[in-house]
Amino acid sequence: MKVTVVGTGNMAAGFAKRLVQAGHDARLVGRNLGKAQALARETGASAVAAAEGAASDIVIVATPFNAAVDALKALGDLSGKVVVDITNPLTADYMGLTIGHTTSAAEEIAKALPGVRLVKGFNTLFAQVLAAGPKLADGSVPPVFLAADDADAKTKVADLAKSLGHPVVDAGPLKNARYLEPLAGLNIYLGYGAGLGTTVAPAWLPLA
Repeated sequence: MKVTVVGTGNMAAGFAKRLVQAGHDARLVGRNLGKAQALARETGASAVAAAEGAASDIVIVATPFNAAVDALKALGDLSGKVVVDITNPLTADYMGLTIGHTTSAAEEIAKALPGVRLVKGFNTLFAQVLAAGPKLADGSVPPVFLAADDADAKTKVADLAKSLGHPVVDAGPLKNARYLEPLAGLNIYLGYGAGLGTTVAPAWLPLA
């Protein structure tokens, strides 16, 4: 699968590494092409100009929430494209969310880019878990929660997640990103605020 990752931070690096390991054609787009090229050399991905980034099966936006819309618009026309939003609308200290209850980061991105087939996912995984994955210390594998209104787009992203070794939890329609983003906020608090570290991840476990 041809996958464009927009961003050059820790999450983008984790995605690039895992995508290449899984045999996907991973492409990196960043504001700083030199940084994207350096990350590409580290991970085995390809660095491409923004204008080339839209020519993929899936686009993953791995920037901060407040930069996501502009970063996606820089790719050009994304109408009909499957876009994965992994962002969380965090406060400056990472200990809170800037929006919630009546909207979400995912819904705001979808409003700003009405032609895209937006899927919320991967936002509950720390970059360290994503890069090292899929197994945690006890052998369990953290799931990827997916919320979307487009069933075909959700299936496509589910296939991608499974190819990286993660089970998938269908989290319902896109508006349920209002639940997934606070879940990620709790995970961030536990990791940083409570001192559990960045190698933890939330999971739903069956009784039997």
